[in-house]
Amino acid sequence: MTGDSAGSTSERELLERLAAAKNIATTFTGWDGSQQQVSDETLRIILASRGAPAGSRPELEASLAQAMTDRWRQVLPPTVVTREGVPETSVQVHLPFGVSARAWVDLELGGTIELPWNPQPEESAVVDGTDLQCTALALPPDLPLGWHQLHVEAVRSGDGGTRAQAVLAVTPDRLDPVGKIGRAQTWGMMAQLYSTRSARSWGIGDLTDLADLSAVCGEAGSDFVLINPLHAAEPAPPVEDSPYLPATRRFFNPLYIRVEAIPEYSYLPQEQRSGVEDLAAGQQAVNREAGLLDRNAAFAAKLPALRLVFEVPRSPSREQQFQAFVDGEGDGLESFALWSALAASLPADAPQWAEGLNSSFARNAAVELAGDISFYKWLQWICDEQLETAQRAARQAGMGVGIVHDLAVGVHPGGADAWTLRNVLVPEVSVGAPPDMFNQRGQDWSQPPWDPDRLAGTGYAAYRDMLRTILRHAGGVRVDHILGLFRLWWIPRGETPDKGAYVYYDHEALVGILALEAQRAGAVVVGEDLGVFEPWVQGYLAERGILGTAILWFEQTEQGPRPPADYRPGALTTIGTHDLPPAAGYLAGEHVTLRGSLGLLNRPVEEERELDEAARAAILELVRSEGLLSAEEASEAETVEALHRYISRTPSVLIGVGLVDAVGERRTQNQPGTSTEYPNWRIPLAGPDGAPILVEDLATNQRFQSLARIMNESLR
Repeated sequence: MTGDSAGSTSERELLERLAAAKNIATTFTGWDGSQQQVSDETLRIILASRGAPAGSRPELEASLAQAMTDRWRQVLPPTVVTREGVPETSVQVHLPFGVSARAWVDLELGGTIELPWNPQPEESAVVDGTDLQCTALALPPDLPLGWHQLHVEAVRSGDGGTRAQAVLAVTPDRLDPVGKIGRAQTWGMMAQLYSTRSARSWGIGDLTDLADLSAVCGEAGSDFVLINPLHAAEPAPPVEDSPYLPATRRFFNPLYIRVEAIPEYSYLPQEQRSGVEDLAAGQQAVNREAGLLDRNAAFAAKLPALRLVFEVPRSPSREQQFQAFVDGEGDGLESFALWSALAASLPADAPQWAEGLNSSFARNAAVELAGDISFYKWLQWICDEQLETAQRAARQAGMGVGIVHDLAVGVHPGGADAWTLRNVLVPEVSVGAPPDMFNQRGQDWSQPPWDPDRLAGTGYAAYRDMLRTILRHAGGVRVDHILGLFRLWWIPRGETPDKGAYVYYDHEALVGILALEAQRAGAVVVGEDLGVFEPWVQGYLAERGILGTAILWFEQTEQGPRPPADYRPGALTTIGTHDLPPAAGYLAGEHVTLRGSLGLLNRPVEEERELDEAARAAILELVRSEGLLSAEEASEAETVEALHRYISRTPSVLIGVGLVDAVGERRTQNQPGTSTEYPNWRIPLAGPDGAPILVEDLATNQRFQSLARIMNESLR
């Protein structure tokens, strides 16, 4: 838009100023490298969702004035995140001129540290008729790691003074992944747990299967098992298939519970036990079938069985353990269980949802549904117990790391977090990705993002609690789209992915808190840092000891495929990802065929296939130049093994082997940009002939055992 008159500021300029104040980018780099401008309409919608209405010039001016003075109205920022041992860290304090003050820190584990009050003046302003001064309060570099409380008390003659407090998180300067792993380089298996079944599964891989898979992989030499997100979905069928679109990221999916592994199962009356056995048998019959996975059928059978086991009286010690778990999870579990009880019977479009968690409707429902709420709490306790068993099995099998969980980037817009954490999420927009070379139309993940200001205003409590739950029984965590801790692509609801804008987050706080909770749990952290990112981001993550991600097919330089010696040491390096076909399928170009058939290409399929074949041929030529693939007519299995030998020559700390590659699977697990057009997340683990492969088969599966031997020899 143009200015109103000569010398005046245009509305576009005001929009850009307000966007800058709210950390919203007004331009972005397109997939072709060109500079693109975010539209006025997109900026207005995103600004309004952040509490800064900008629909008219008066609104713009008022919101801009508010944004410029917001920080002055706070004595302290709501949350301060700093690094352990870093000198000269300071906090901005806003107080009226002519006050005396006292500052101190209450430590998480007890005790108080008085801070000398000799702040350095930085700037001043008049806000609401009061002369204020911004000063820098120095923090001592020897503050211990943890969650503390920072206090400032200002006393002015003639009034009662002002007291303010802030959450103070002291985070590790750097994680030490090599120290945690215990060696400079190691390898592990990557699996989609739901697709990895045993003869005793209820049609879907479960937590007992995870324990058994860990035992088999550990015996084969694997140091970790990286699995898909296990976040909870809907509390009853129909349920979302995608593990990356959960109802909540804090709690786990009861679909993964093995009913027979619950101690109280043994005490079911014989008639009820026979009923459960019949339910199990109906689901176990499909484990050897090649059809698509059916979560709804599995969950519909499992839920009544779990209800029966829940009703079995618990021994005094078991009841104490259950109550201790409930008390430890606090209000978060209470709210999630209430949502689950409501969602099991209330339609998604019921008007009562709009009343929110703190409404009289919710309070009355908590009383009326007390029994159901207790059941949903119990389910989380059972998940916790079986996860603990699985991690113990991994470590007992000799794994140095054990189970590495996956943290999805966001949650379902109609799920538990969207309802219980409404105060820190932004429902008016969706998270996604702008167009890039692989997804040339962009992506909309339909997930509401954190609001940066509101999240900080709560001391990052929801983020912290989520990390603690995931890491409790884990040797590591993979953070999907870790770039979202720096910036996220916000798309106004109803718009196409290219109509978005980047919103920036306090990465120092988010990455620091991630490092703090990981260090407390003794876990390694892997960030999925693929896609469009600013060049400095990978360096920053490496500085903090967060491992990155390297995918063989994507590691390209201007000269061609990246030689193994040039890969990043601080990374998890793999052949592919769940968004691509396994190695056998990729070598056959099935990803191009699939995307072409679904209309996901922006150029003719023949042109895409020609470019892709040339890229694959260049990688295979480099593999041959390393002496790893001698025969031009090597078999599929020999080629896949050569590719794994190749990535084993990189200096990367972690080398990941897809379970699908280890058994010869060819099918894509997920095709980005689709929903019902392709059976995403429903492909069972199978071999080259399409026949299902169960966990019990792995110990005698020649292809699995051969690839494991190669990894052990390559990384010896």
